[in-house]
Amino acid sequence: MTDLSRERAVALDAADPLVSLRDAFVVDDPELIYLDGNSLGRLPKATADRIAQVVRDEWGAGLIRSWRHWVDLPSRAGDLIGSTLLGAAAGQVVVSDSTTVNLYKLAAAALDARPDRSVIITDDDNFPTDRYVLQGLAAQRGAELRVVHTDIDDGLDPDLLRDVVDENTALVSLSHVAYRSGALLDMAAVNAIVHDAGALVLWDLCHSAGSVPVELDASGADLAVGCTYKYLNGGPGSPAFLYVRDELQAALRQPIWGWFGQRDQFAMGPSYDPVPGIDRYLAGTPAVVGIAAVEEGVRVLAEAGIDRLQAKGIALTDYVIELAGAWLPGFDLATPADPRRRGSHVSLRHPDAWRITQALVEAKVIPDYRTPDRLRLGPAPVSTGFTDVWDGLSRLRQIMADRSYERFSGEPARVT
Repeated sequence: MTDLSRERAVALDAADPLVSLRDAFVVDDPELIYLDGNSLGRLPKATADRIAQVVRDEWGAGLIRSWRHWVDLPSRAGDLIGSTLLGAAAGQVVVSDSTTVNLYKLAAAALDARPDRSVIITDDDNFPTDRYVLQGLAAQRGAELRVVHTDIDDGLDPDLLRDVVDENTALVSLSHVAYRSGALLDMAAVNAIVHDAGALVLWDLCHSAGSVPVELDASGADLAVGCTYKYLNGGPGSPAFLYVRDELQAALRQPIWGWFGQRDQFAMGPSYDPVPGIDRYLAGTPAVVGIAAVEEGVRVLAEAGIDRLQAKGIALTDYVIELAGAWLPGFDLATPADPRRRGSHVSLRHPDAWRITQALVEAKVIPDYRTPDRLRLGPAPVSTGFTDVWDGLSRLRQIMADRSYERFSGEPARVT
């Protein structure tokens, strides 16, 4: 008989090789169960100290002199992310702007590199900002946007993608891990399908970076973007990253020509001449305080190691699925059951998911809600324990038993 006791969760925590890293994070309220690390990671203790040091010493005391070491911060942080989390050799990742802006830059550059092709492909469950950017580019250029249907619980079927990619395809843009269900795509298989047609691939890594191994170089990926405030624990609105494969960097020219991508930028020359290498994908002045926070978050993950993070993520999400199956009649699993096919979050389908989400928050359990009827649970491997999962699901079980969620409005708020 399966052991569903809290003692088992305690034992799993005791055997967890990453358990000591939980002390690296700020825990303001020990009674709060945080299961939303896939939306906003916890604050690393080192980050508060690093930001204070940047503000007090580097800005306050160093003033303009600090640009001597700030100027290379985007590429230094990018190399740290690339080497520890993305399977990317040095000189291919840079931290800048937002995911949306980076997606626009790389998508536009890819389309310019295939001027004789007029088709962009994505799927209908891709993250909204990705779809909107691609819609805008298609409208601006008179291109065709082909949208592949995706099972929102099980993820995109690569065979459906193969059926729509053809000689007119310039760019395919997809999420590695689906934001709603956590379904994980086979990156190498998708890259091969797209490259066979002569097109380029642009990956969104927002829900995979820091939670599952990503092998950009080994898989033959062309381009990628991702945020740093989820599993990378960079803080709300922290700068995003972008990846451009080394051999593509000189061939592509991103559309936002700014002075941080300019060769000999302080010569203040009259015309744009991009630097060689990944820095040509920069635009304006980098957000120094934000990138410093990103570095600290990534350092914690680097200490853990991506393979151990994935193993812990599988164990935590397996545990969520096990307890939900035993304790929560009326909920359906809306995430691939096979751990090889999902990232580090789980979605549960229930017609009253929004009201249940509000009741959980009142009970000091923080999940999130995704349309149309998904309760999304994201136990971040580096900072969440098995007892957190047990306690959170136990409180959810009680909410369902006493139907306390019925007291809440069924009308979703602006932020869900």
